[in-house]
Amino acid sequence: MKRILVIGAGGQIGTELVPHLQKVYGHDNVIGADLKDEAVAKIGSYARAIKLDALDFNAFGQAVKDNNIDAIFNLVALLSATGEKNPELAWKINMGALVNSLTLAKEFKAAVFTPSSIGAFGVSTPHDKTPQDTVMRPDTIYGVCKVTGELLSDYYYHRFGVDARSVRFPGIISNGCLPGGGTTDYAVEVFYEILKTGHYTCPIPEDSYMDMLYMPDALNAVVQLMEADPSKLKHRNSFNITCMSFCPRELFAKIKERIPSATFDYNVDPVKAAIADSWPNMMDDSCAREEWGWNPQWHIDAMVDDMLKAIGAKLGK
Repeated sequence: MKRILVIGAGGQIGTELVPHLQKVYGHDNVIGADLKDEAVAKIGSYARAIKLDALDFNAFGQAVKDNNIDAIFNLVALLSATGEKNPELAWKINMGALVNSLTLAKEFKAAVFTPSSIGAFGVSTPHDKTPQDTVMRPDTIYGVCKVTGELLSDYYYHRFGVDARSVRFPGIISNGCLPGGGTTDYAVEVFYEILKTGHYTCPIPEDSYMDMLYMPDALNAVVQLMEADPSKLKHRNSFNITCMSFCPRELFAKIKERIPSATFDYNVDPVKAAIADSWPNMMDDSCAREEWGWNPQWHIDAMVDDMLKAIGAKLGK
């Protein structure tokens, strides 16, 4: 991969993935695209940036052609909690961007990376050590899109030879950009609120366990998978990956060890609670470890220390 187009580059993952890809492949070989003017302006401060509606097939195709793109990183999505507010729009955006990405990859012989999610699983999925291959019956539109996307990406690989690969991301914790409408967002929001006000009200039940991944590991996973020897991949779409699993109560205890004055309470959002309960407590990521060497480096204590340091510096605390 030498010429990469990242669509949806203004979101939580994209704002950190674009600079990471620049370090790996060179500054001028990575282009960040987003629909919003403010996102394009922000991306343009550190990378080549274009305004692009990923649902506009002709404009998308022209961007791929004009820039000789050979890898599309599709990060366009409405997330789980946001998607439940407008399921029709979530389907239109999430699937429209993916279908266009795969179709253009077929036409221009490009590779495609599209993140899947723990949202692809549902209540009937085994929650502990969730297998790579298991029951996938989600009850959110976000999850339905992810399962459909995994199947469609595999179809384009088997039917047309498109080099499509993906990982099932758990909740991603990042100090670079606030998330937007996900069920695991609390694990980022809490650091900002504690450092700003000393208190955080959590919308997730205190004992809801969910997989989490710190952003540096997430970025490494993307590049590592896309660089993996294809002959070693028994799976493609999509690999379980994880690093840590905790509930709000455990995370807040870690923060309170470092900031004894911090206080926490709960005002549970029933929609987010139901989504959280339907997701795995922790996935089995042994296939990713065996097939392409996945090996996360971060754990909860190091993550908490780094988040407090980075966000504290950002807030001047």
